[in-house]
Amino acid sequence: MKKKIIPCIAYNRENTEEFLAQGVAYEAYGADELYISCDTKDYSCKEEFLKAAGELAKKVDIPIIISCHMERFEDVKKALYTGARAIAVKVRDLKVSGEPSGESQNTVEETTVMKALKEASTRFGKDRIYLEIKENEENSCLAAWAGEFVSAVIAERTEASSDSTDGKPLDSNLPVIIKNCKETGTEKEETGRQQDTQLFIKKKLLGDNIEGIITDYYKSQDLYAAKKALKAESIPVNTCESSIPFSAMKKNNDGLLPVVVQDYKTKEVLMVAYMNEEAYNMTVETGRMTYYSRSRSKLWIKGETSGHFQYVKSLTVDCDKDTLLAKVRQIGPACHTGSPTCFFEETYKKPYDDTNPLTVLDEVYSVIMDRKEHPKEGSYTNYLFDKGIDKILKKCGEEAAEIIIAAKNPDSSELKYEISDFLYHMMVLMAECGLDWKDIVKELAHRR
Repeated sequence: MKKKIIPCIAYNRENTEEFLAQGVAYEAYGADELYISCDTKDYSCKEEFLKAAGELAKKVDIPIIISCHMERFEDVKKALYTGARAIAVKVRDLKVSGEPSGESQNTVEETTVMKALKEASTRFGKDRIYLEIKENEENSCLAAWAGEFVSAVIAERTEASSDSTDGKPLDSNLPVIIKNCKETGTEKEETGRQQDTQLFIKKKLLGDNIEGIITDYYKSQDLYAAKKALKAESIPVNTCESSIPFSAMKKNNDGLLPVVVQDYKTKEVLMVAYMNEEAYNMTVETGRMTYYSRSRSKLWIKGETSGHFQYVKSLTVDCDKDTLLAKVRQIGPACHTGSPTCFFEETYKKPYDDTNPLTVLDEVYSVIMDRKEHPKEGSYTNYLFDKGIDKILKKCGEEAAEIIIAAKNPDSSELKYEISDFLYHMMVLMAECGLDWKDIVKELAHRR
C-alpha cells in the first residue's frame, strides 16, 4: 500500500486567496491529497470556508478532505457538495452538550449529531465519511460506535501522545491517517520541531495500518523531493517514475527527443519542444516540464521566468519511441507571444464541422455567462436573468414537461429540440445559482 502525504491547510477568512494558492501549489509539488479545516462554529465563517473549499475543488484534481464542525446532516451534505472527497467528522461533535452519551455504562445513546452521521453514511456512503479523534482522547466508546459508519480514522497527534505507541489508534480495524499539524512557533522551537516531526513521520509511515499522514511539515518543501527521500528509506510512497528509461527512446541526430505538449483537459496542442536525458529525468523528478534549448544549448524550465509553468499529468511515448506526448496543466499562456497556444497562425483550412460534443455544453455555458456579465439588449438570456430565479425555474419546469410530452411521440425528432431547450434553461439556472459544468462533472464522477 502506497502511503499518502497529505498537507493540511487551515482556513483564514481574511486571506482566502492565499488559502486557494497554497492548495494549488501543494498539488503542483506532489501532494497526494489535501486536508483543509475550519475550526469554528460561527455559521458565516463556516459558510465562507465551504465556498472557498468549492473553489479549491475546481482548481485541483487531487482529493480533498474537509474538516469542520458537524451539528446536523445538512453540514455533511454542504461539505461534500463542495466537491470534496470526504468529510472528517470530529468525534467530540458526536457528543453534544446536554445530551447524554452513556459512555460511563459502556453504551451509547444516540445524539442528534450521531443520527445525522448515520444518515450521511447511508446517503453518501461511508467511504466519504472519516472519523477524526485525538490520540488518548477519552471517547473510545463513541469511536467504536462510529466505526460502522465511517471508512477511515484520522488520529491527531497531541502533546500528550506517546511516540513510542505503535498500536492501532483506538484499536481500530479501519485504515488510519495520522494527523500532525501544529501552530508555528519561534525559530528555535521550529528547528527542534522539524527534527522531531521528520522522525515522527518516518516512524508512523512504516506502520502496517497507516494509510498516510496529514502534516504541515512540508509547507516550504518540494514534495517530490521529500517523497524520493522517504522512498530511499524503504517507505512506500507515490513517486513519479518513468516506466521506460530515456536510453530506450529513439533520439534525433542531436540526441534529442521531440515533445508534443497538450492541455490535459481541453486536449489543445500547446507547443512542441525538445528534451535531452537530463531534461527528461528532471521533468519526471520535479513534476514540471523541463526542456533543452537548442538555441542556447542549455536546460530550461518552462515558466521559470514568466511564471507560466507546465505541471506534468502524464508522459506517453509513441509506437516508434521517437516522440513524446506530454499532457500538462498549463499556468497562463503557453506561447511567449501571450497566445494560449503556439499554434495560432492558420495557413490553410478546408471547411468542416469541428463541433465537439464533449465541449459544446461548456461553450454554450460560456456564452450564457458572458451575457450575464455583459448584458446585451434584446437578449432572451438577459431577459431571464432580469426576471430572476422564479422565472428561470418556471421555464425549467415547463421545458421538463415538454420533454415528457415529446417522449410519448413515436417520432423522436421533436424530443431532441425539447431536450436542447431544457439544457439551455438549466444552464441559465446554473449560471444564476453560481454553478458551472465543473461542479456537475465532479459530482457525477463521484457516482461512477
